[in-house]
Amino acid sequence: MSDVNLDLTINGANVRLKDISPTVTLLEYLRASGRVGTKEGCGDGDCGACTVAIVAEGADGKPHYQAMNSCLIPLASVAGREIITVEGVANGELHPVQAAMVETLGSQCGYCTPGFIMSLFAAYYDRTVDDLSVEGNLCRCTGYLSIRRAAALVNNAVPEDTFAEQLSHATTAFTPLDYSGNEQHFYRPTQLSEVLTLLQQQPDATLVAGGTDLGLELSHHRQHFPVMVSLEAVAELKRVEQTPETVVIGAAVPLSHVETNLHGIFPSLDEMLHWFAARQIRNRATLGGNLGTASPIGDLPPVLLSLDAELTIASATGTRTVLLADFFKGYRQTELQRGEVIVSVSIPKTIASGAVRRLSQSYKIGKRGTDDISIVAAAFTIDLDASDRIVHARLAYGGVAATPVRAIAIETLLIGQPWTLATIQRIKPTLRATFTPLTDFRGSADYRKQLIANLFEKFFVEFSNVNADLLKVTR
Repeated sequence: MSDVNLDLTINGANVRLKDISPTVTLLEYLRASGRVGTKEGCGDGDCGACTVAIVAEGADGKPHYQAMNSCLIPLASVAGREIITVEGVANGELHPVQAAMVETLGSQCGYCTPGFIMSLFAAYYDRTVDDLSVEGNLCRCTGYLSIRRAAALVNNAVPEDTFAEQLSHATTAFTPLDYSGNEQHFYRPTQLSEVLTLLQQQPDATLVAGGTDLGLELSHHRQHFPVMVSLEAVAELKRVEQTPETVVIGAAVPLSHVETNLHGIFPSLDEMLHWFAARQIRNRATLGGNLGTASPIGDLPPVLLSLDAELTIASATGTRTVLLADFFKGYRQTELQRGEVIVSVSIPKTIASGAVRRLSQSYKIGKRGTDDISIVAAAFTIDLDASDRIVHARLAYGGVAATPVRAIAIETLLIGQPWTLATIQRIKPTLRATFTPLTDFRGSADYRKQLIANLFEKFFVEFSNVNADLLKVTR
């Protein structure tokens, strides 16, 4: 029997909703219900004006206030959750982060200010108030210096208020949900077996985890989703496990958890997660979602391709493993069949036989820093023997073809070659001609071809003692 209501908590008050579409975004509901302090800017999760704080499990397994973009969250996804909006942070007097913004003159027109306040609010209770805490918030008129000064004022504060007290008693446990509203159905199972059963019963259902990509369709009303199955509460999809040989990451683990719990294991993954998107996005986005959408400009597929990742995929008939290199079949097309779901991503830690040293790094070129779509994303892994000859090579790219892709022909050419500037210079013309990227408003095809080769050279320079002046001469 379906749930009749959607229950959530907003600013400490219990809210019960009935006959509302489960795919209305949280932002749309907040503004329609009079909570208009939360602003709509871009509707894409890029500007941060819609930021709210949601009590959710952090990377340490404890409850935290986490900043999230309300414009990308289906309302049903926050059923049972506790949400704080800008209207709820002042408790008889200004919250310390609000007072700091007033003191430093951190607001002019004020449109972006509620989003900044909520990002600072969430960071305040983690005691991590810094530039990164507001990396997903844009200000178009005040300028960031005064906002940075506001952050500095509360950076070392020890929270001792009702919010800290409430957080110490909060729960982040998910409850199952089976809700219908406005001729749409939203399921939130808690076990993988339930997901697979639902996919047999509802073969056209849309899977959603963090929803940071799918949320764009909801925010701009571009597509109707009659049936959605949420994966964010499924226990089997939220595990992170390590062995001496392998790291296994559940498909529904938020990227902020991956960023924290696996830091230092894969340098190229650390680097790309930093530039992947802002904290509001990383608090919801998942590996499974990033791979399942099969976007040719996804940031993480090149990294995982360069690390020889493989996927575990489940269906009602059992599980199977697929190399990520075999997963992408065409533009927005994957190896996934009807009734299947990505369970986890496995990344080997081992280096190639005969290798004594591994070099690995990733790069993202965009018009903006941490919160923009890639023009080109690249990730490289090179294993060297004792003589610095290449015994293993992976060159992977996004934004240069219909799918994330490896330069397999170049990898083959590199095997056995010395890791020298001469090798790099010799391979660059062939590398530039390997792909036929498109021209769009982000960059021309020729620019992308130059990046394909130059990023590999950049990789070489960063891991070699090469004089930069020498590079200017040899180009």
